[in-house]
Amino acid sequence: MKTFNIFQKKIRPIILLFMLSPLITVGQTTYQLSKTGSGSMKVMGTSNVHDWSMTSKQFESTGAFNFNARGEMTDVTTLKFSVVAKSLKSGKSSMDDRTYKTIRATEFPKISYQLTFATVTMVQANRYSIQTTGILTIAGKTQSLSMKVMALVNADGSISCHGSEKLMLTDYGIEPPSFMLGAMKVGNNLVVQFELDYAKASSAK
Repeated sequence: MKTFNIFQKKIRPIILLFMLSPLITVGQTTYQLSKTGSGSMKVMGTSNVHDWSMTSKQFESTGAFNFNARGEMTDVTTLKFSVVAKSLKSGKSSMDDRTYKTIRATEFPKISYQLTFATVTMVQANRYSIQTTGILTIAGKTQSLSMKVMALVNADGSISCHGSEKLMLTDYGIEPPSFMLGAMKVGNNLVVQFELDYAKASSAK
């Protein structure tokens, strides 16, 4: 009987480890933005005259994604993103120049984000909802930011992410600007929308 009990004590951890092995993280992979991707970032806002938007495709980002033995994403441990402030374009040079002055783009040439925590939930095969917390810096002012990001792991191993989040200019010490001698006044609320394509760092081209 003692021999059987000793056998049970030894074999149970092995069986448990075998059962859980598909759920254990087996690899962390570094990703960066695919230079052949069609990623974009758009900032949308309102005014007392009309809605407006500014778009950029000049940004950088790297991140570390964890996967288990089944190839399922389990975590995002690091992620950094930055966009050149003066790469945001509205299609109207006068508005662009006023915006750059408002966000002090010469003094603070980049808008940056750094992930601090993420919770990954699979919603269906290869598709994930990622609840993130990070810090966003605009015009030298940093604020905590929580947002949901949707991610798709493609057949070639690349990852497509998209999401949107609401911001307030005054949270970053920015006074909503006005144009046309004050006739057009920009609202305080913004929506940032993004679509980003990541490839494994070794294969990004």
